[in-house]
Amino acid sequence: MKALGIDPGITNTGFGMVVEESGRMSVHRYGSIKTPPGADMSDRLDILYQETMGVIRELGPDVVVIEQLFFNTNLKTAVSVGQARGVIILACKHAAVDWTEYTPLQVKKAVVGNGNAGKEQVRYMVGALLEMKNPPSPLHASDALALAICHLQSRRLRELTGS
Repeated sequence: MKALGIDPGITNTGFGMVVEESGRMSVHRYGSIKTPPGADMSDRLDILYQETMGVIRELGPDVVVIEQLFFNTNLKTAVSVGQARGVIILACKHAAVDWTEYTPLQVKKAVVGNGNAGKEQVRYMVGALLEMKNPPSPLHASDALALAICHLQSRRLRELTGS
């Protein structure tokens, strides 16, 4: 199974492909999609959509895993992340690939075992679980890989329990 994690953001969207074969996970590719901070929002969303479509077409995932939006104190950030999620979901629809979502708490518990883990802890565990020589960078890409790991582990658990 090939899971493409995407950590949405309007300035920097992380992505990371994790492949599971014979119960073993490995990193395939990761990186980030950046948009120019001074550009018009419609241009930034268009760049994000086009780049996401390109990543999906190039990597051919079985599923795209997106971080579920949670509300924080910065409403402007929440709105722009919501817009980024929208174009990513639209890209999944146009590429005819299934998508799913997990909360940051679910991802942290699956990867670190602690829902209160910090970004550096998640980054370290992603590197360890995927047997990487160095932890992934940037942090957005690390978060995207963590999303993919969370889905693959959750899928395995569902298969074992039959739920």
